[in-house]
Formats: sequence, C-alpha cells, structure tokens
Amino acid sequence: MISFEKYQLDNGLTVILQPDSTTPIAAVNICYNVGSRDEHAERTGFAHLFEHLMFGGSKNIPSYDKVLQRVGGDNNAFTSVDITNYYLTLPAQNIETAFYLESDRMNELAFNVKSFDVQRNVVVEEFKQSYLNQPYGDAMLLLKPLAYKVHPYRWNTIGISPEHIQDATMEEVKEFFYTFYRPNNAVITISGNIHTEECKRMINHWFGSIPAGKTYHRNLPQEPPQLQSRFMETEREVPCNCLYKAYKMCKRTHPDFYAVDLLSDILSNGDSARLTQKLVNDKKIFSSVNAYVLGTFDEGLFLISGYVNPGIDLTTADQAVQQQLHLLQEQPIREYELQKVKNKAQTILDYAELAVQDKAMNLSIFEVMSQAEDINEEDKKYAGVSAEKMQTVARQVFDEKQCSTLYYKAQKEVQPL
Repeated sequence: MISFEKYQLDNGLTVILQPDSTTPIAAVNICYNVGSRDEHAERTGFAHLFEHLMFGGSKNIPSYDKVLQRVGGDNNAFTSVDITNYYLTLPAQNIETAFYLESDRMNELAFNVKSFDVQRNVVVEEFKQSYLNQPYGDAMLLLKPLAYKVHPYRWNTIGISPEHIQDATMEEVKEFFYTFYRPNNAVITISGNIHTEECKRMINHWFGSIPAGKTYHRNLPQEPPQLQSRFMETEREVPCNCLYKAYKMCKRTHPDFYAVDLLSDILSNGDSARLTQKLVNDKKIFSSVNAYVLGTFDEGLFLISGYVNPGIDLTTADQAVQQQLHLLQEQPIREYELQKVKNKAQTILDYAELAVQDKAMNLSIFEVMSQAEDINEEDKKYAGVSAEKMQTVARQVFDEKQCSTLYYKAQKEVQPL
C-alpha cells in the first residue's frame, strides 16, 4: 500500500507527494502525457526526439547534467508509444535543485540551432544503429504496421523513417513542445525523505508561474477489428531464423489485462514456463522463446518471439507455438501453476514499493493512464484472476484470425551439427 497526497496547481500541473522517511534520497518524476501515438504520420519520432532535446539546455540552464551532478544527483528518461517520462534521484536536502532544473525546461527550452542539430543527429544515428544495422533490429518496424493499419501504434517510438527527424524544422519542434510539454499535460511526483508543506511551497514557487498550454484533446483513429490472419516474411543477414507473432489484446486499463499478463508468465516467465519447457528444453525447436504484453493505453499486442534452432523450419516452429496456445484454450490451468505466476506478480509489486524512484515513476504513470489511486488495487486484481478467466481470455486473445505473423529468415541458415 502506497500512501500519497495528490493536488493540482492553478496551471493544471498535477502534483503527487509520497513521503518516505526510511531513506535519505528523494526521487522526482515528471510524466508528460505524450507519446509516439500523438505524432503525425509524416513527422514521426518527435516524442523520442524530445527525450533528447530536453537535456540539451533550457532557457536559463545550458547544462542540466552539470547542475544536477554538483548536488549528487542522477537522471534519465524514456519514451513510449503513450508517454514521455523524465526521472531523477538526489539527496533529499537538495530537492530544490531538482525543481529548479525541471521547472526551467518545462517553462522553455533553449531552442538553439546547435543543440537541435546535435540531438537530431544523435536520434538519426540511434535509428540506424539500433534498428537498421543491428540483427533483428527492424523486426518491430515490420511487425507493427502489419498488426496495425490505422492506429498510430503502427510505428515505433523511434519513428517510421530517420528522414522524418532529419527533415524536422525548428518551427515544428517548437510547436510540438508548446502543445505537449506544458504543466497541464504533466504529472510531477516526489517520493522520498521530504517535508510535505515545504515541498508544496517550493513546487508552487518554481512551477506555479509556468503558463498552461492549450488543452489537448486526443482523437486518435480507432483500429478496426482484425478479421483474418496476416503474414509477412523477410530475409536478412542474421544468425538464425526468428518467429514473431502478434495477437490483438485489450488495453492496460481493461479488467482482462491481468489475466492476459498472467498468461504471458505461464508461457515464458522462468525456466518452468510452458514454452521454455516444451519447445526449448523438450522438443528443442527454439533456442529461446518469449511471450510478453505491451501494456499500452489503447488496445495492444500480445507478442511471442523465438529464435529457431538450425534444421527447424519456421512453419514447424509456428505450428508448435500454436499448439501450446491451443492447450491454454482447451485445458484449464492447474491451480499450482496459476498460483506460481500470481506469486511472481505479487513479488514484483512488493519490490516496486521499496525504491523511491519506482514509486515516483509508477504513481506518475498511473495518474496519466487512469488515476494514481489505482496503483493500490493491482495486487487484488492479479489475485482475483481465476483459472476459468484465464481460459476464457486465452480463447479470446489467441485467435489466429487476429494474429499477425512475421517469418524473419536468415539468408544463410547455420546447418545443424
């Protein structure tokens, strides 16, 4: 159970305070309600670009990192299809430095040509190195547009093409910033050894005068139901064949999410998971195989991927996976197997309540996704999943008509010994 206080400034900034006197550290997390789903199809990768630009200097602070490091702080950020998240930790007595830094870049970035060119080139190189020049790096660039036809989840956070970032103008970047990176589109959470009233005073001082932006009304195109299976194959210079399967599933806030998430653990979480036991250890079809959910704010994907052993064709591997999914649809999960994955889920939730950085981040994300209060209901929702519910959800999700399959083939497959 995480206790916290939540309120809102006049400019719309949502503030969450979570005192924790067991640590000398404080964590500050700012989650902006913008991800790659909010980009235009002709200008993708902007949310990820801003993950970099926000560290490139603000109106009054040329170097964010230098100021933070002087007071013993550390920071990072990430972008997803749904959010852009910035977080830092530092000694609690230096918390005002965090507010000084974050408020200045929320108010106005430096927007100088040098920083813009540097960060733009960094993102373009990241696209090339991580997605185009790395084995299997472009798999999701192929699979997502196969699974999604109209929803902006059809592109990755890195974007559709490096040219979208390379051709971006300063005017476009400014418009994106003043649309999304405003206090009324953000949640700031502070967790750690803080004095609540003093913290409120500092937050009001540093953030209260930042102008609110226009209210953003998200109106994304809804993905129509997938009524038949989709298939694609490609060849690349990679060590071995790889199978990718994407099944449509519910969004993160749907009541069925918890059963779907536990299904992914049944299949591949740990050495005793079904896909690992049956298809890696016993039948030796795959060298490794994984099942996981994306947990997106809109309807998402249940993904299965596996590296196929030499001498096994992809069709055989695909059929073997489908057979295991069929068993989940036809045979109720045994109680001890269900309890095992529930115990793992509970352990993860328990650990997430220990570190101030995890608490600050999770509270912010829950507030953007639904409401921060929901974080304290997670354990009950996982615990309440029954074997019957798991079977019902398996029948809904693992329908080959709503599956998109990618055969990622090696140009010269390694021959078995």
